[in-house]
Amino acid sequence: MPELPEVETIVRGLRKNILGKKIRLIKLFSPKIDKDNYRGWLDDLTGRRFIDIRRRGKNLLIDLSGDNTLWVHLKMTGQFYHMPDNIPVGKHNLMVFYLAGDNRTLRFNDPRRFGRVRLFPTEEVIRQPGLANLGPESLGIPASEFIALFKSAHRMIKPALLDQTFLAGLGNIYADESLYAARIHPRKMTDGITTRKLNNLHDTIQKILKKAIRLMGTSVNTFAGINGQTGTFQNYLLVYGREGEPCRKCGAKIRREKIGSRSAHYCPRCQRL
Repeated sequence: MPELPEVETIVRGLRKNILGKKIRLIKLFSPKIDKDNYRGWLDDLTGRRFIDIRRRGKNLLIDLSGDNTLWVHLKMTGQFYHMPDNIPVGKHNLMVFYLAGDNRTLRFNDPRRFGRVRLFPTEEVIRQPGLANLGPESLGIPASEFIALFKSAHRMIKPALLDQTFLAGLGNIYADESLYAARIHPRKMTDGITTRKLNNLHDTIQKILKKAIRLMGTSVNTFAGINGQTGTFQNYLLVYGREGEPCRKCGAKIRREKIGSRSAHYCPRCQRL
């Protein structure tokens, strides 16, 4: 699933390529997306301009003229492509925006078809379940608030980092990499971690996320930017996806185990419980 750096990469690509452009025509190839919305919603999109693209956690918010906002969640394999309109529509293109005065299209592509695109009045979208209950941004929360948040909870650190209502934006990849860099075991209880360690974890998360954004995210499966360019942060992964391989710091074998309902990759020597 695209995490904060991948979604931010898409946001920046969309801002660069479609801001100010007008929607001339929309073709929909997904009954599910149509079912998620009210009758006549496509008519409300036609003729609108893209005026802003924002991110909240792992969610995309595309603001349109006329005070409407498209709320997009990419789920497992959703992504946007900005490509010439003479390229045939592929079987995984669920929604195609034809842009006025442009020979390129914006396509919402999703091979597994779990992604969601919904239209709301701009003033109402942030109050919708799934957005209203998100925790603070993992890339924006100050260190003091981060420390207080984790000290106030009694839960294992890895599931806490993945809980979007607790802290928004992180998923398996960047949670594993951050805990490894901060030398914290994924089963460590949040309120049992020292203030110094939490401060270091906060700084580590910020640095890793910013680096991943600079490198256009992690492309381990299908992720690519809107022009098809893949990210390169996968070249810097130290624990995620490296089960059984030697730790590059100490040589111990990287472990992968299930914690809660998700897997965790860690070094048993560098990240002692």
